Formats: sequence, C-alpha cells, structure tokens
Amino acid sequence: MDIKEKIRNLPETAGVYLIKDRAGEIIYIGKAASLRKRVASHFQGSPLIKEKQLREKSADIEYISTGSEAEALLWEASLIKENQPRYNVSYRDDKSYPLLKITTGDKFPRVFIYRGKKEKNSLYFGPYTDAALLKEALKIMRKVFPYRSCKNLPKKPCLYYALRLCPAPCANKIGEADYKLRIREVCLFLERKGRVLENILAREMSDKAGERKFEEAARIRDQITALGNLKELRFGKDTTLRELKKLLKLKRIPLRIEAFDISHIAGRQAVGAMVSFYQGIPDKNNYRRFKIRAASGTDDLCMMREIVSRRYRRLKDENGLLPDLIFIDGGKAHLEAAYGELKVLGLSKLDVVSLAKEEERIYTLKRKNPLKLPRDSRVLQLLERIRDEAHRFAITYHKRLRKKSFLGVG
Repeated sequence: MDIKEKIRNLPETAGVYLIKDRAGEIIYIGKAASLRKRVASHFQGSPLIKEKQLREKSADIEYISTGSEAEALLWEASLIKENQPRYNVSYRDDKSYPLLKITTGDKFPRVFIYRGKKEKNSLYFGPYTDAALLKEALKIMRKVFPYRSCKNLPKKPCLYYALRLCPAPCANKIGEADYKLRIREVCLFLERKGRVLENILAREMSDKAGERKFEEAARIRDQITALGNLKELRFGKDTTLRELKKLLKLKRIPLRIEAFDISHIAGRQAVGAMVSFYQGIPDKNNYRRFKIRAASGTDDLCMMREIVSRRYRRLKDENGLLPDLIFIDGGKAHLEAAYGELKVLGLSKLDVVSLAKEEERIYTLKRKNPLKLPRDSRVLQLLERIRDEAHRFAITYHKRLRKKSFLGVG
C-alpha cells in the first residue's frame, strides 16, 4: 500500500498521526481534528523546505484516534518528547509555546498553564502548540481528576469546588496525602501510563470500600469509568507494547507486528499465513496468504523459511515498510529458520521472536533460555492473541484449498 492509499484510508476523526521513513523511524508527529485532511495537507505540494523533505522521506503513516483535537494535543506533546522526531525539532525547542506546570513543592500542588523559565520544585509537561486547545483539554482532564489551580488558597471553597473541579484543600475537604495522590494520578494521565494509573485507582477504590467510605469509593469508580470512556486512552495496549519491548529487549516499541504460521495435512495443501497487528489491533488490510511452493513433505521449518523469505524479499524489492517485530508460531528451531532467511536478505537487524504452543514459552535470539510468563501477563495474552489469529487465518486458507481440491476446482 503506497503513501497516498494510506492517506485515503485514514479516518476523518480527531487524533495523533506518526509519519515514518522507510527504516520505520518516526520522523514527524502531529495532531488533527480530521486525520485524513490534516495528513493529506502535508502532501499537497507545499513549497516549504521542511514539507518537501517530509514528503520525500515519508513511507508510512500510523495514528491514534482520540475523542477530540484537544485530547490529541496532550498525546502529541507526550509522543514528541518520547520519540524526538527529526521534523519536530523547532516545536521541541521553541520556548514560546505554553507548558503545563505542577508546583510539586507546594503542600497542595497547583496545576496551571505556564510560560517562562522552568523553576525548581515543579514538574512541566509540554510544550503544547495551541493554548486554546490546551485549556479545552484541561477541562476534560479536570473532570476526571479535580485539582487546585488558584495562585493563593482562598479562605473558603470557590466555584470550582461546587462544579466538582477542585477538591477544596483550602477548606480541608481533602488531606495532603490524598491530594498528592490525586496529583500523581494527573501526572500518570499526562505520561500515558495507563496500566499503573488503573491499578492505583482500583486499589484506592478497594481501600475506601473496605473502610466503608462508600461515597469516596463511588467517586473513584466514576473516575475509572470516565477514563474508559475517553477514546484516546488506549492505555492497556500501549502499556503492554512497552512491556513487550522491555521484556524481550526489542529495539523499539513494536507498534506493528507481523506474525507467521503454516498449515497442512501430511504436507498436502500446505499454506502459510501472515497477520499484521498495529497497536495491538488486527490490521486486516495487511494480512497475506502463501501457497507453499518449494517445500515438500512435512518439513515445517522449510515452509517457514519459504514464507518469511517471500514476504521480506518482496518488501525489500519494493522499498516497503518493515515491521517493528516479526513473530513466529513455533519453538527455537522455527525462530532460527526464520532468522536465517532474514540474514540472507540483509535484514538481520529486525527483531524476531517465537512462541511455542506446548508450554507457551517465548524464544528470542538474545536469550539463551526461553521466557515463561505467568498466565495473567498482558504481554503473554497479546502474543497468544496474535498467534491464534495467525493460526486461524492459516487454517481458513488451508480449508479453502482442501475444499477446492475436493471439488476439483482450481
């Protein structure tokens, strides 16, 4: 799929988009009220040098849908800080953009929009490109995590308390420890550390219920519900992919994973299948099927070598975008068979792992012994889901060929 077709397939919803080069590196990150329209504007012949260079180097576009452009603004700044894209340099360095400041040195930290020199005893998030959108985003966030924004604590609760946008530390409606926990939750929200945040809220709700503080437990329950309703908070998948990168010592967060499986009965109607997952979600437009050509008999390793070779030889010839992670259904031998073909193609730097069915052990090239994760591990559950989808896709194709053979078709 070429870049123009990828743009046509983008949704007309708000979100954050990530433009990648042929090596899979993120070179630009932006936000949009309409992803399709905004990304298309980069490819409409602007004479600006930066836009020309961006067009020349672009090979792929990925995105995260959000509920609004204001919500996208928060994740844009976080992703830019994390990835440092080449063509966002001026945005990162320009001190004229607003920041979000949290006065962590205060007894009851204040959260507000700030411009100026960074000071000690405060946390800063941003910069953000649009002050008006930032204000709108904070309104959304503040409904979930009420906080203090006033410069000086008043003597009695203000309108924000009546609107449930501030917990009123000024009137001792919340203690210092509970308020600072609230601020920690705000920080986790801004850092996109969703799984940690969900766990903290769940424990807090359980503690309050155990203390028979049911009204406070209900408030935390509503926070959890509100988080789940925000479309941009794909925390579970995002956090799982980060854990996957860390556990398997991958070179980058595996946003795009391509997984391979084979299917046959005693070597007959042998087929291979490849499924593609983007951000933990099936990307069915990029699924591929293979009729086994060279391998004969029941040599699964030879079949695996064939389909891996065919997939990445073609991508290499067409200058296509390579995945962040290649995932093989099988054990150590299957992993080594696939990696051998990648080396032949000059693609040995690609990360590749495998998952053996019997005991669900994960094999990597960097570990001498396989990795065995607990059954409730989100990383294992993600890999199992991808493996099962590759198996389903391969079996479906195999059955189709068997049916055609039985009917004498094709």
